Amino acid sequence: MNGFLSFLLSCVIFILPAAHRWGLPQETVSATTNSRARVPVILELFTSEGCSSCPPADALLARLEEEQPVAGAEIIALEEHVDYWDHQGWVDPFSSGQWTQRQEDYASGFGTRSVYTPELVVNGRSGFVGSHEGDAFRAITGAAAQPRTPIFLTLLKSEKRDHAHLKVEVGKLNGGQSGEVVEVWLAITEKALHSAVLGGENSGHDLHHAAVVRRLHKAGTADSKGAAAFTGESDLKFDPGWKRANLRVVAFVQERRSRHILGAASAGVEP
Repeated sequence: MNGFLSFLLSCVIFILPAAHRWGLPQETVSATTNSRARVPVILELFTSEGCSSCPPADALLARLEEEQPVAGAEIIALEEHVDYWDHQGWVDPFSSGQWTQRQEDYASGFGTRSVYTPELVVNGRSGFVGSHEGDAFRAITGAAAQPRTPIFLTLLKSEKRDHAHLKVEVGKLNGGQSGEVVEVWLAITEKALHSAVLGGENSGHDLHHAAVVRRLHKAGTADSKGAAAFTGESDLKFDPGWKRANLRVVAFVQERRSRHILGAASAGVEP
């Protein structure tokens, strides 16, 4: 909790005049933007180490992000471990009620009001069993064909080893619904995590994961009428237990009511 509060208090979000929003600073050390060749697509897997049917979905998500097999799509993985399995004999070390609440919000938006694992949600638009590869390919292909909002994500040099200074710029909102509130979100993920499970349905197994979400923070609200919808800067403090070389920062814009994700970008953190 202290790390989250530190992150929250360190975020400085502000709106700049449009004429100054698109010049990227010279001290950029790592950045990825919305490539013209590939459209970023967010894959959120709701999973748990206590669920015996989840490891195949974890493996599929990791492979999709590693191999990028869908033409025209840049797959960005967010693996979110829910906590409602934690009373079944194994407490998932990556679980959080925050991810359970996020999945429940999707269920409400989809009109189902029921949650399950593993569930894969693609760009906030559709949810299905996370190990179903054919459904995943179809949903990713469909999401990549949707109008997208451009996002520029830049990691700037920081004087502190356990910090990263982040700049987010969101262009004109595209593909949204009239009257929606569009929120800007920042996530930190860590790959190459695993657990030797000692109880529950997966007892005795060494489980390996895709990009586990370590932190998710709402940075602000986008201006639906502006040519440039949002500009903000944050100073991100990393937990000392995280491996810096395995971290990525993800930015995305999402409609509050429909839950549709309109655009995304990600950047690796320099070792």
